[in-house]
Amino acid sequence: MPSAVPLAQRPKRADGRRNYDGILQAARAAFESQGTEASLEDIARSAGVAIGTLYGHFATREALIEAAVREGLESLCASAAAQENSAEPDVALAAWFRQAVIHCSIYRGLVGFLASSSYHEGTPLHHSCVKMHDTGGRLLERAQRAGLVRADLTPEHLFTMLTSAAWARENDTPRSGGSEWLVDLLIEAMSQSADEAQLDGVRGT
Repeated sequence: MPSAVPLAQRPKRADGRRNYDGILQAARAAFESQGTEASLEDIARSAGVAIGTLYGHFATREALIEAAVREGLESLCASAAAQENSAEPDVALAAWFRQAVIHCSIYRGLVGFLASSSYHEGTPLHHSCVKMHDTGGRLLERAQRAGLVRADLTPEHLFTMLTSAAWARENDTPRSGGSEWLVDLLIEAMSQSADEAQLDGVRGT
């Protein structure tokens, strides 16, 4: 379902494109170093434009965040689609899950926007979240049909696991490595052994 909010678009005029690109570059640098709550005034200053020019291109903070992560989220969805015919559905799901955790935690505070936007149609990030949810869900269902992943998991469970791991990664420290451990644990929790799959088949007969 398309977002009810029009997304920021790169202008056709050269001066507009220059300002748009400069703001986006400054925003990505600020979000990377300071998180999604970075000062919009500082971003505009770094881009060499007035704050009114920033708002002319990006009406809200979330619109700017959406533009900053749009390419990465589109890449994530394309990756899921490319793996839908993988010979090892569980391996494909695990690889995508790891990739999604990284994308959703690229900026501190991003996962909060993603989790909230999943359930609010009138937000710039809603469409990307729904698309990510759907593509990941198809990988999950394919692994379940192969008997390689727990049958009781839903796409909603998968998204909850993903955002939880992304939040942990956002707040992880270089020394602890706790988020990597959590991702490994969640992937292991999703898996179903051959014996369990056989037992489920017996229960279903």
